[in-house]
Amino acid sequence: MSVMLGDARAGKLADNMVGFGRTLRRAGLAVDSARISLAQQALRLIDIGRREDVRLALETVFVSKEQDRQVFVALFEAYFKNPDIAKQLLAQLLPQTKAPKSGPSRSARAQEALQVPRVNKTLKQDNTEEKIELDAAMSASAVNRMQHADFESLNASEYKLVEQLVREIPMILPTVNSRRRRHASHGDQLNWSRLMREATRHDGDVLSLPFSKRRPNPLPLLVLVDISGSMQRYARLMLAFLHQATRHTVRSVYAFGTELTDLNRAFKFNDTDQMLALTNTLITDYGGGTRMGHALQTIHEQNARHIIGHRTVVLLITDGLDTGDPSTLSKHLGWLSRQARATVWLNPLLRYDGYQPLAAGAQVLHRHVDQMFAIHNLSHLGALARALKTLLNQVR
Repeated sequence: MSVMLGDARAGKLADNMVGFGRTLRRAGLAVDSARISLAQQALRLIDIGRREDVRLALETVFVSKEQDRQVFVALFEAYFKNPDIAKQLLAQLLPQTKAPKSGPSRSARAQEALQVPRVNKTLKQDNTEEKIELDAAMSASAVNRMQHADFESLNASEYKLVEQLVREIPMILPTVNSRRRRHASHGDQLNWSRLMREATRHDGDVLSLPFSKRRPNPLPLLVLVDISGSMQRYARLMLAFLHQATRHTVRSVYAFGTELTDLNRAFKFNDTDQMLALTNTLITDYGGGTRMGHALQTIHEQNARHIIGHRTVVLLITDGLDTGDPSTLSKHLGWLSRQARATVWLNPLLRYDGYQPLAAGAQVLHRHVDQMFAIHNLSHLGALARALKTLLNQVR
């Protein structure tokens, strides 16, 4: 703790907190100037000679999500235990140093925040063609490497890259024939109105027989996305994926944690970044608990219009770690599965070999859904569309 004590006595406490805050922000924590200022105030209220008190005070200010706690602890240990790292981060001279070859194991996010960013000075020259080639090569390499990387294990930069890549994954759902008909060269019925118009133009002669057939429409979707603490990293990526993959499909989208949030207004945007920005504003229980039964009850009682004539495909995106009443979940999930064409559970926990739905909520889901698919990496998202098409052609 000598670094902090020395800096504090020399009047550099503010600089210390700014440097540490930047490090946390680089690792993906929600750190702004207000939190850094609050951290400085917190340290004035404790004995900064006691390392554990300092850590707990800063953790209280900077950590607001459970999955960020491990990252914070790793960075705190590195920043305030290694004087070289602290000095490098404060001076923003990381490009001139090298990361230590050995040390305690850290998460990908913490490790990336402490890594040396490589700055290629030649890129500052006005050489557009060389920059484009370099960026394309890096993207191709990253895409190949990211195909089988678990979303939970990605560092901040990789997560941003994958968020862009998921938007390019297609998902073409099977179609159903609507009541509306359209002209066709071959069909199941004669198009009498067109036949009469053609006959009128040719003095009563019929040169060819026009037919009609039913217009095919993609199956409507009801998407329910779990935004609880254990699903945070998957939820955002799935929203980005479905926003683009289902843009030509009739869809109703809701997020659920402790409450149900209507995201249909956000999904009207064509731009995925705008959709995500409004989603962040609309959702007030992000990263909390999960009450799936309560959410489905709200769908049943207030939004049943989204279930269209036994044609709707329901996508339940959750790990099944529900904290609500299993009987409520079973009642309303049973109703939903009876009304829908198919109920599909998209479960990131299927990344584990030998996964069994042992949690109470997971057992209810397993009883009522038609199929369960993994969604923990790009490879499985790519296979999801093919699997859904096969499944939906089999049911009803």
